[in-house]
Amino acid sequence: MNGRLASYKRIVIKIGSALLVDRATGLKRAWLTSLARDIAALRAAGHEVLAVSSGAIALGRTVLDLPQGSLKLEESQAAAAIGQIALSRAWSEALDTEGILTGQVLVTIDDTEARRRYLNARATIGALLRLGSVPVINENDTVATGEIRYGDNDRLAARVATMMNADLLVLLSDVDGLYTASPHSDPSARRIPTVEVITPEIEAMAGAAASELSRGGMRTKIEAGKIAVQAGTAMMIASGLFEHPLRTLDDGGACTVFRPSSAPVSAWKSWIAGQLEPAGTLTVDAGAHAALRTGKSLLPAGVRQVGGRFQRGDTIAVILQDTGREIARGLAGYDSDEARKIAGRKTGEIEAILGYAPRAAMIHRDDMVVGP
Repeated sequence: MNGRLASYKRIVIKIGSALLVDRATGLKRAWLTSLARDIAALRAAGHEVLAVSSGAIALGRTVLDLPQGSLKLEESQAAAAIGQIALSRAWSEALDTEGILTGQVLVTIDDTEARRRYLNARATIGALLRLGSVPVINENDTVATGEIRYGDNDRLAARVATMMNADLLVLLSDVDGLYTASPHSDPSARRIPTVEVITPEIEAMAGAAASELSRGGMRTKIEAGKIAVQAGTAMMIASGLFEHPLRTLDDGGACTVFRPSSAPVSAWKSWIAGQLEPAGTLTVDAGAHAALRTGKSLLPAGVRQVGGRFQRGDTIAVILQDTGREIARGLAGYDSDEARKIAGRKTGEIEAILGYAPRAAMIHRDDMVVGP
């Protein structure tokens, strides 16, 4: 391939459940075979490819002939247990036909949130790439109950892309990009070809999942984009509703391209920014927001409200009081109980309140990533 994808050395491809699994007939073998051929063509052109594959629960529920609609938690986990075996076999067979080894990696949010496990996962996936295989990554839905209820593979794919310093993340879905409104309900909606910066207006365009088999939607894709581009990884949302989706994309097929940041954050801050589940929140005023935008730490004086329960070192989100929008993310300098006691107070008052010499910042600038 020497078209649109030519300049991206390491590419992460996320495949949605609805693309791989038909609710009535099960695995879409012909489609997966065409995707395997696309991956083989990319590798032949010198690219490294990683796949983040949804479909375990969807495939398992089809094999088990479970009814349509929502599943009980234990049914979802049983479906995942059946589906993971079937899904890994399908990927192995499809890529083996192209002479490509496959390595399965099952992860949970904890594997990308906890720093030690994050480094271990990165080392394993890196070794698989060096050994010439295509890592196929999925959430370990048989044990990760939180992911089954709330998770999605869009954000997981973004975490994998940033963790592995990928140049490009491709989200294959049932839509060919970001639209000004839902194209399923608004015939006047138009596709946006390029997103230079993910603004609140861009976020407002996100809709809900269009398929019973999909746990994500456009909203999770935008969240994935925020994780990816901030770390210097470009992202494309493209349709996978036809065979050879990567070849089509390379040939100039319809998509939305999210440009990577021109000043990507460091690996440490990339890890902080990509944390999926903040332990709590700090709501700040406009003055604190202005200070953060100039590169300063977040001081207690600018904090108006503390939400949630967290420990020092946990990831917390910074929320702007006037809009309710998340403007930053960082590692807490205080436990939540302490933070509540000193919120809004000047630095000189803190020692008398807490009974010990204070740390200067609620979140130090070296442990914080501020959004656009």
